[in-house]
Amino acid sequence: MAEPLLSLAGVHTHIGRYHILQGVDLAVPRRGLTALLGRNGAGKTTTLRTIMGLWRASAGTVRFDGADIAALATPDIARLGVAYVPENMGIFAGLTVEENLLLAAREGALPPDRLARIHALFPPLQKFRDLAAGALSGGQKQMLALARAMIEPRRLLLVDEPTKGLSPAVVAQLRQAFEALKAETPILLVEQNLAFAAALADTVVVIDDGRTVHAGPMAALAADAEMQRRWLGLDLGARHAG
Repeated sequence: MAEPLLSLAGVHTHIGRYHILQGVDLAVPRRGLTALLGRNGAGKTTTLRTIMGLWRASAGTVRFDGADIAALATPDIARLGVAYVPENMGIFAGLTVEENLLLAAREGALPPDRLARIHALFPPLQKFRDLAAGALSGGQKQMLALARAMIEPRRLLLVDEPTKGLSPAVVAQLRQAFEALKAETPILLVEQNLAFAAALADTVVVIDDGRTVHAGPMAALAADAEMQRRWLGLDLGARHAG
């Protein structure tokens, strides 16, 4: 089996006096989309922030392309080609769509090929390029957040809760975009919408109470209602039936 692009082994993270991650193990292959699932408060966002160096692992290893990155500063991790789209999206509301993209471009200019790719994936960003980002709809803001992460070629995308609060129509648009994105860039996706994650993910890691409790093919979890109930409190089959 090929070495994973990203791997965590026995990762613990403390935030102040709180011991949030208590033994997270995961592997992100060099191709496809990996879903990171768990109940609210399980430690999913903390895992992403630990990978990015925003919070420090107090134990365990974080390796990217075979190199230990646990002690690196966040800008250095970003320079390795890792992009992070947080749940709050991280866009600048007072700047235009185009200005938001310019800020994310390393050379201070928008690469024409990448810009064309972004406009193909997210047509509203071309239509509203001169509009203040704060005036966009929730779905359009999420598109802009993803576009900022991919304005430069990336080796890995970390995306936190992209469908939260969005309408079914916008979620369907994002699903199409993620299908295209995962074909060119590996993705680690945190998502509460099980149907969305199951439709996109090749592999899945489930954490509960700060620990990894399951890892394997997404198809196996999607077909196992008892496992869904045990670790997620949900039944994907029942949700589809409804």
